[in-house]
Amino acid sequence: MPTVAPIDLDDHCLSVAFLGDVPAFALASGLVVRLDHGTRRHELHDGLLATSVTWDGQSLITGGEDGKVMRLDADGTETTLRPSARKWVGVVATGPQGAVAFAEGRQATVLLADGTERTFEEARTIEGLAFAPKGLRIAMARYNGVSLAFVQGSAPALDFEWKGAHNQVLFSPDGRFLVTAMQENALHGWRLDGKPGGEHRHMRMTGYPAKVKSLSWSNKGKWLASSGAPSAIVWPFSGKDGPMGKAPLELGQRADTMVTCVACHPVEDLVAIGFGDGMVLAVRIADGKEALLRRPGNGPITALAWNKPGRLLAFGSQAGDCGVVDIAG
Repeated sequence: MPTVAPIDLDDHCLSVAFLGDVPAFALASGLVVRLDHGTRRHELHDGLLATSVTWDGQSLITGGEDGKVMRLDADGTETTLRPSARKWVGVVATGPQGAVAFAEGRQATVLLADGTERTFEEARTIEGLAFAPKGLRIAMARYNGVSLAFVQGSAPALDFEWKGAHNQVLFSPDGRFLVTAMQENALHGWRLDGKPGGEHRHMRMTGYPAKVKSLSWSNKGKWLASSGAPSAIVWPFSGKDGPMGKAPLELGQRADTMVTCVACHPVEDLVAIGFGDGMVLAVRIADGKEALLRRPGNGPITALAWNKPGRLLAFGSQAGDCGVVDIAG
């Protein structure tokens, strides 16, 4: 039976992460709490808006209402990547080789490990950022689509148009697909592996009763799990056209509450599902077999993250009802 080590942080938990082996809980106030042989508290921002774990899993990048961009390492070291500024930093992203990106309003900035800094300007506010798997390109989600720009060089950005507000963006792990979450209770996707100059095939994923706030790829990218319904909606991406013409799986179906957060396991094809009443389930993708990881608690689950081996699952809720589940018991 899984065991739960609870921690009450009394504030909206925006995200959770494992920095190395250390669970870290990022709160909307700007406080990040690490559980490292006791509770370690880091006042990083005056209002936290966005976080992203570095690709080596050792640091958390954060952006806030104070305009700062910070890095918190597994050992507790705090580094200011960008000091306070007038504009809020509403989006951050991380890429390979220590690359970091952040957006404020219509401008995105990319910081490379060698000190190179690039800025990109959009006509509309940038709502989402993601590095391509090889780190050569960055996607910027905005109203009416996504811009795909090269991090180095001067080649013009590619525009992927689709009407509506796109507020999250992510690449599939193999780089073949680009997917956004939209204001209009839908996901949209594009195939990137078509012929050069050819049409980028659209993928529409609709039918959600609520806005999709949480997305997670399975470990090999065969599945994309999403929130926004009374079950986790899991789209198949193993074919060359992704989910087109295929029905999604509906995992962890419950009649009386919505899925608010999803996190795919780093090794197995299973997904942790957080609900509006604070419950957390683990569900196997192959056969829908369920295991209860946490009974209902205070507030909707807003954050889930596995450690690298996939034995520990950190969770956080809107009410600050947080903890770590050991699935081996």
